[in-house]
Amino acid sequence: MNDIAYDYESSVTPLRSVDPALSPASRAARRSIFLHRLLLGADLISALLAGAITSLLFSIPLSDAATLTAALIVGSIGLAFIFGLYSDGDLLTWASGLADAPRALVAAVVLSWPVFGVAAALELSQPAFVALVATAGTAGFGSITRALGRGWAHRVVPLRQRTVIVGSGIVADRLADRLERHGEFGLETIGLVDDDVHRLDSAQRLPKLGSLDQLDQVLDEREVDRVIIAFSRASHQQLLSCIRVCRDHRVAVDVVPRLFELLDGAQSLNQIGGLPLLSIGAPPLSRASRLAKRGLDIIISSLLLIFLSPFLALIAIAIKLDSRGPVFFRQVRAGRGESEFQLVKFRSMYTDAEARKSELEEANEAGDGVMFKIKRDPRITRVGGFLRRGSIDELPQLINVLKGEMSLVGPRPLILKEARHAAQTWHARRLDLRPGITGLWQISGRSDLPFQEMVRFDYQYVSGWSLARDVEILLATIPVVLSGRGAY
Repeated sequence: MNDIAYDYESSVTPLRSVDPALSPASRAARRSIFLHRLLLGADLISALLAGAITSLLFSIPLSDAATLTAALIVGSIGLAFIFGLYSDGDLLTWASGLADAPRALVAAVVLSWPVFGVAAALELSQPAFVALVATAGTAGFGSITRALGRGWAHRVVPLRQRTVIVGSGIVADRLADRLERHGEFGLETIGLVDDDVHRLDSAQRLPKLGSLDQLDQVLDEREVDRVIIAFSRASHQQLLSCIRVCRDHRVAVDVVPRLFELLDGAQSLNQIGGLPLLSIGAPPLSRASRLAKRGLDIIISSLLLIFLSPFLALIAIAIKLDSRGPVFFRQVRAGRGESEFQLVKFRSMYTDAEARKSELEEANEAGDGVMFKIKRDPRITRVGGFLRRGSIDELPQLINVLKGEMSLVGPRPLILKEARHAAQTWHARRLDLRPGITGLWQISGRSDLPFQEMVRFDYQYVSGWSLARDVEILLATIPVVLSGRGAY
């Protein structure tokens, strides 16, 4: 059997000297320094707040309060450096602090011990409770101040990375749409680079900046910070050459993998004789997994219903005072398998909303031929608009979760008409789990997502399900709900 050889060396060019003041690396360094300072400031503020509140709660003298606060500042910032909470090695770090949550939790536990030691040395009463409140406050305020800081930074235009997509067609189109929709990643797409550009909807708005052979020139003239390689009709050798050009210019590179629709459940890289393999295991939908998921649903939904009951009562009163009609809206939805159930929500529309739907058909903004969505729907009440922006209207679905009809995290609960459009064989896999109050569709665009994209997210979630993934989605839902992105 003849050996297959690739002419890698012929396309390799030596690294050239680049003016540090003009290079993408220097802009990336400034962006990194800004993020580090932002997070450092957030941690400093959180430690100061935690120290002040703890001192007030336990009536700690001023001198001892200053010592305790200093310990919180030094300890929290030092441990944040040790646990890598100031690193910005990937895009997710810039977009969200969710990836840092496990390390932040461990850092908070470690911080409690030296804080306890300081409290004991100061001979404070109840030093264990002082340490618990101080470290919990530092961690809690830290997550809030970091989130607020990131939210502000996402709107600072000079910090955005000028991004070029190498490739065109359906994947480049989808990528361009995602980048436009998710500004929290700090990427500004300026155009496409490809030899044979085949355009679709979102990519139609992006200009062609040049061919693959002109990538070197494009990176220089357009001051590009990042290149994302989507599917292209170019050869394997051409794409390797593009990556080398990017590395030569010190430009960050991301690659959209083929079969990306199935990679949500991907595991770490394995190797067979030096050949890397991205392993995708069988979906872990065993009986034990289902019981664990159901147990999480029961515990969290019960606690939330008890804790939020006064708030839910106030909402019910507000709905009644705002417009005539019932407090709750009930609708039959498609459940797990081929079952049906009655979904419960707070009523956010006037009682004649369904009758007026035909009048507003021309104003439908969904554009997928299935769903009905209008951003400024005149059928929504004043209270209903507030409820929808914060997804508060969905809180009664906790009752559906407790009854076993829904889950906290799962596929979107489709109405029957929508479910009939998702009847393809692979789409049906989305019904292997109970529909959820939140899910991948919720944290990835909510009402901004077209129907087919939403169904694809549901399939990805089911095929790569894990209990840890559920917890991650629940945590990711909080900033999405608070920001109001895609809610109407």
